[in-house]
Amino acid sequence: MTLFYELRKHGKLAAKRNPMYDKNRFGKYAMYAMAAFWAGYLIFFGTTFAFAFDTNSMEPYHIMNSGLIFVLALDFILRFPLQKTPTQEVKPYLLLPVKRNTVIDFLLIRSGLSSYNFFWLFLFVPFAIITLPKFFGIWGVITYCTGIWLLMVSNNYWFLLCRTLIGERLWWICLPVLVYGGIAAGLLIPDKSPIGDFFINLGEGYIKGNLLAFVGTLVAIIILWFINRKMMAGLVYDELNKVEDTKVNASEYKFFEKYGEVGEYMRLELKMLLRNKVCKNSLRMVIIVVVAFSLILGFTDIYDGTGMKNFITVYNFAIFGILFLLQIMSYEGNYIDGLMSRKESIYSLLRAKYMLYSIGILLPLILSIPAMVMGKIEVLTAFSWAIFTIGFIYFCLFQMAVYNTKTVPLNVKLAGRQNTGTGLQNLISFATFGIPLLLYAVLKMTIGETATAWMLLAIGLVFILTSRFWLKNVYDRFMKRRYKNMEGFRDSRQQ
Repeated sequence: MTLFYELRKHGKLAAKRNPMYDKNRFGKYAMYAMAAFWAGYLIFFGTTFAFAFDTNSMEPYHIMNSGLIFVLALDFILRFPLQKTPTQEVKPYLLLPVKRNTVIDFLLIRSGLSSYNFFWLFLFVPFAIITLPKFFGIWGVITYCTGIWLLMVSNNYWFLLCRTLIGERLWWICLPVLVYGGIAAGLLIPDKSPIGDFFINLGEGYIKGNLLAFVGTLVAIIILWFINRKMMAGLVYDELNKVEDTKVNASEYKFFEKYGEVGEYMRLELKMLLRNKVCKNSLRMVIIVVVAFSLILGFTDIYDGTGMKNFITVYNFAIFGILFLLQIMSYEGNYIDGLMSRKESIYSLLRAKYMLYSIGILLPLILSIPAMVMGKIEVLTAFSWAIFTIGFIYFCLFQMAVYNTKTVPLNVKLAGRQNTGTGLQNLISFATFGIPLLLYAVLKMTIGETATAWMLLAIGLVFILTSRFWLKNVYDRFMKRRYKNMEGFRDSRQQ
């Protein structure tokens, strides 16, 4: 236990000594405010469900428990954009008499005790306080909320297992698809779902303090723990010993040669995305999520509300840029000295990035065709969001090239330093979704939906047509800070 405390202490000290620590404070406070907002949102829903589910046919907690599987599925999906694979810098501790599995155990404990696993209690605690005391007293509230937390911890390890496997081999996406496909079949095909009955009984077991319900959940957590532990031990060993995948795409992307120096940097960017482990994993994750959201939006009525349709549309178009441009120059921090040795190479690199990610917007645009054919999204709306993303949203994200000073490793996923985003990056990430949606809502109420789409299209075109000017401005500001940025990249570079 002392070792775990020391590892946690070292992690905190490493965060405080990071060059970006002082810059993160404002962003962290903004993130706390955002978390408080969503906590209030969940409290509101928990209270509302407590009264809305109060019917004569079933008790409110029975109805809530029958839907636990949907909460767990939603929690699993939300973890993809919100939760990263946990990391721990292992190499320094292996020089000491510390077992590698001990460090991995600490990594898994930290993941299980993450504050994210407590967040759903903002929904369940007010619901339990209103509905349970009259039948089971305060003790029923405590045991029920404890059981829900254990379910979220087990879901955390299940997600960690799936995400790590998918990061290594894309075909592992079949695992969660088969599991949730089987659950959907179990819910929809039989007249009386055994899955719904199972979760009703499990939730009631938590409420009554049934030992079997808690032991069963703990057994599931332990099994998932050991599977993750075994798998991570092998992956950490490969990373520490530099065991690389020998299957390399031999394509040289020669069609970029006709674009001169900018084409060379487009080729460099494409190779970085497709050949490095961290970049490939991120690219796979975002493609999977975008394809899933596009299919759900196009062929189901789950997200037919105007707000959710707009959110998914903005998410699909902006997520590629947010994932890679939010950390712009951070991947290049691994070889920034070579880039700085050539005059204006950074300007050519910025132009190449802008052109490549602008072309990449075609993928979500093509995937939105089923939704346009089904009448879920207007053609003008889809094109206006695509142009607005390339223009205004990319303009905002490219400003991070001036302020990012932390190197992100290209191939180390588990055995590296904790790679949490900076406060400014997190703030920009949320603003990238929030501001466009707020602007759309205000304009729609003011001038109507069609005029709003044309307005977004015009704003995007203005920034696209002036891209050379603001990219040159970003380059000039970066060069004024180049020595400070290079120092930060060197200090945070993985050895």
